[in-house]
Amino acid sequence: MSEQRYGEWVAVRRDGFVAELVLDRPKAMNAVSSEMARSIAAACAALSEDRDVRAVVLTSTHERAFCVGADLKERNSLTDAEMMRHRPVSRAAYTGVLELPMPAIAAVHGYALGGGFELALSCDVIVADPTAVVGLPEVSVGVIPGGGGTQLLPRRVGAARAAELIFSARRVAAAEAHALGLVDRLTAEGEDRAEALELARGIAANSPVGVRAAKKALRLGQGLDLRAGLEVEDAAWRTVAFSGDRAEGVAAFNEKRPANWPGE
Repeated sequence: MSEQRYGEWVAVRRDGFVAELVLDRPKAMNAVSSEMARSIAAACAALSEDRDVRAVVLTSTHERAFCVGADLKERNSLTDAEMMRHRPVSRAAYTGVLELPMPAIAAVHGYALGGGFELALSCDVIVADPTAVVGLPEVSVGVIPGGGGTQLLPRRVGAARAAELIFSARRVAAAEAHALGLVDRLTAEGEDRAEALELARGIAANSPVGVRAAKKALRLGQGLDLRAGLEVEDAAWRTVAFSGDRAEGVAAFNEKRPANWPGE
């Protein structure tokens, strides 16, 4: 396993075809400061360009928190002009995770609140353990979810449920979060990271060309009517139908052997 640091508080660990994007600011429960936002964006940019990465797992080194959201201590010291300059920096962190071309899985334990939950929502799958507490409490401090929450949450749970959760600013414990679809898998305590990595390894065993194309079709098709969505799917199909991965996949199936994906 290899590790590369991005600034002081973000690391990327590589194990085969799986990359672990690690939030590592334990003294602040991974509160996202300007510096940390830049590091997340930089790490995501590097991962997006790496054709050898087939799945990403977003994890935390803090025992009691995934991420508690924006660094409000830093925000409190900013002038209005500084807030405006900070906004693109903050957005780049969330869009960096959201726009990863390979599947991304969040491994959540403890608090995932505000921007922390938005980082998880930016992933394709959220795995959580029973200690997880999620929510978008921004309106309780006079702002709104600004890391994608007002758009990503209703796509998960529907407009009315998202409105209730955002307007009330309430925190949701793991069992209810799982029942509502705020998280996708509920593990035994302390097993969120291990299960997320296991899921990522299973994904990484499949065709990287096929998986990336499937993710693109899923993302681009959201919100479209069925006819338009099927056109998105057809365009994605055309990108894989004549690929080396497709040829290898069919050959491996007929020869009853594991595929050796060329990734192109």
